[in-house]
Amino acid sequence: MMKHLIPAGRVSAMLLCASAMLSPAHAATPAPAAPAPAASSAPAACKGTIYMTFDTGSQSQAQLIADVLNKRHIKATFFLANEKTTRGDYSLDASWAPYWKARVAEGHAFGTHTFDHVYWKKDLANGLIQVKPQFGKDGGKLASFSDKQFCEELRRVDTRFQELTGHKLDPFWRAPGGYTSPRTLAAGSACGYQHAGWAPAGYSGDELPSDKYPNAMLLKKALANLRSGDIFISHMGIWSRKDAWAPANLDALISGLQDKGFCFATLREHPAYAQKKGQP
Repeated sequence: MMKHLIPAGRVSAMLLCASAMLSPAHAATPAPAAPAPAASSAPAACKGTIYMTFDTGSQSQAQLIADVLNKRHIKATFFLANEKTTRGDYSLDASWAPYWKARVAEGHAFGTHTFDHVYWKKDLANGLIQVKPQFGKDGGKLASFSDKQFCEELRRVDTRFQELTGHKLDPFWRAPGGYTSPRTLAAGSACGYQHAGWAPAGYSGDELPSDKYPNAMLLKKALANLRSGDIFISHMGIWSRKDAWAPANLDALISGLQDKGFCFATLREHPAYAQKKGQP
């Protein structure tokens, strides 16, 4: 499940030290990321703010992520899709209700990642959007969505999250693979969801092969390059990576950033999203 891009234009190699640091999928069609917040957005005791975000995946690291965030007293933002997990179920099945309820109680933020982990492929001349769901009854097949259907795909996560937890999502979304277009961004905005990308330095690299990009390398780059206002992205488990990123790096990254004087917040506090606290 390849994912994620960043600001408008091409993926910047500036903070990833080379375009080779990314897989081809990441380098193809970057999604716009939110602008970095002003220094005043961080608490007075902090030298800056980092926004930790997690996308669903295999969920193999779900409990470890929750434990580390609790240990470090960190609030993060989760983007949810109904993805197949290493438990043999799906991440929005009823079996995951206790997990998501606990995260709600802890004060984390939540956005939609499309219900069936739907990849944008291209905007069609007839006004439709060509997509490819990864899961669901049409998983692996090309489909054509109207703007309304695309909006419904985003809202399916919201509806399911309310069924599982009794709480609504926050008004932001993240495209699988980070692939967006003016049409998908407009469709999301029209139904109340603002797209949330990530900073160039905020790509964890947890989808890259661990033999070529070992955890120590990824940790070193993140600690060296993250700056105040950056949105950081990792996943709740990646099927393809043999040496999982989170067990080795998550706690070390957070503690290392805290040692540098950084604080953490959810996207609810990010200047680009804080003004949109209403729910679609």
